[in-house]
Amino acid sequence: MIEVKNLTKTYADGEVQTKVLKGIDFKAEKGEFIAIMGRSGAGKSTLLYQMSLLDEPTSGEIIIDGHNAHQMTIEEKTNFRLQKCGYVFQDYALLPELTAIENVVLPILMQKLENKKAYEKAKEALEKVGLGHRLNNLPSQLSGGEQQRVSIARAISHNPKILFADEPTANLDNESSSAVLEIFKSLHKKGQTIIMVTHEETYSKMAQKIVKIDDGKVVSIQKN
Repeated sequence: MIEVKNLTKTYADGEVQTKVLKGIDFKAEKGEFIAIMGRSGAGKSTLLYQMSLLDEPTSGEIIIDGHNAHQMTIEEKTNFRLQKCGYVFQDYALLPELTAIENVVLPILMQKLENKKAYEKAKEALEKVGLGHRLNNLPSQLSGGEQQRVSIARAISHNPKILFADEPTANLDNESSSAVLEIFKSLHKKGQTIIMVTHEETYSKMAQKIVKIDDGKVVSIQKN
């Protein structure tokens, strides 16, 4: 599903250059649940952003679902992200003025799906994460755990080929974190490919494979 070859990423701040990724080789097979781990600043989130086409690497190759990212136009990448990827971020990234169902339906409508059908898919996704009773609540009326479940519903509403999650439990208490991970486990059992960045050893053990990164390089890969 994803293959990364000799991936590098350097950020420039004036004349100062910071190498964050230093030649990453990485593979994710279809249906795998992978946890990317490492200390703060190791390059975990940077790697996720490159693989998920949210950022542009400095050099190297990314093959995603049979497509060479380097050969894709900006428009093709945008369409690919919209149709084939789902994203869950640690800060939920919900629009505060929209209800739960409106937040979830937005990317579906961007795919030009008919209005009624789009809302049906959004409702179904929210029911999958246990929020069928919260459709019309604003984010401010939801707990942190519920907001993250809304963001998961938004990410899976269009049945993405790959679900990317960047520290999805970072701002949650233990109970909410466990609920989020149980949703991921359930999705994985149904064949969903999941790439998750986490610093929590406990939650990484729920994944099928753990990729450890240090100083911009892969230092170990282990199967659970």
